[in-house]
Amino acid sequence: MIKPEYRHEYKHSINLLDYHTLRQRLRAVASPDPHAYAAGRYHIRSLYFDNDDDKALREKLYGLPVREKYRIRIYNGAEDLIRLEKKSKAHGLCTKQSAVLTREQTEKILAGNTAWMTAAGDAVLAEFYAKTRYQRLRPKTIVDYIREPYIYPHGNVRITFDSDVKTGIYDTSLFDKDIAMFSTGEAGVLLLEVKYDSFLPELIRDIIQTNTRHTHAFSKYAACRMYG
Repeated sequence: MIKPEYRHEYKHSINLLDYHTLRQRLRAVASPDPHAYAAGRYHIRSLYFDNDDDKALREKLYGLPVREKYRIRIYNGAEDLIRLEKKSKAHGLCTKQSAVLTREQTEKILAGNTAWMTAAGDAVLAEFYAKTRYQRLRPKTIVDYIREPYIYPHGNVRITFDSDVKTGIYDTSLFDKDIAMFSTGEAGVLLLEVKYDSFLPELIRDIIQTNTRHTHAFSKYAACRMYG
């Protein structure tokens, strides 16, 4: 099994003035993520898994130093790239491992058919299968948002602005573009995320400074679970 690489990750709530100021600064030194296409943004939909005891949610709310959660993620409502992701946190550092899924495989998972993953030859799928069995993980909630990403090569820095966070509440229809969505965010507030490897370059550290941002352990999953 490949040993996961842990990274630093910080999240900050910012207002619209902060956003426009930081965005202008970043564009002078960082590059838009090429996956964002010409618009510079893309839509993310994640379907999170948890068990009947809300293990992942409780680990987050209790602030446990070591925790994990699973999700299936699609982009711009398309099915050409579907990922099963395991996101882990250990004493302030984060890592993400993923496996690519087809639409057919995804539909099997959503229907509770997971036995095929044992023969898929992928460590992430094999572990997820085991945890659907002994932890009883199941689809829990959908989280939607718009992401505007930037990259800076030194320190492998990735900076994103996330906005318009919504939840499907109890609807877990991952591919249904017409499900009713409920906004969970405060009007005029965005989430700034900063991720990097061993060091954050001083240039980027100076650029992202504002007088109003607040570092906090925000979780889109936890925020959306407040509604169901």
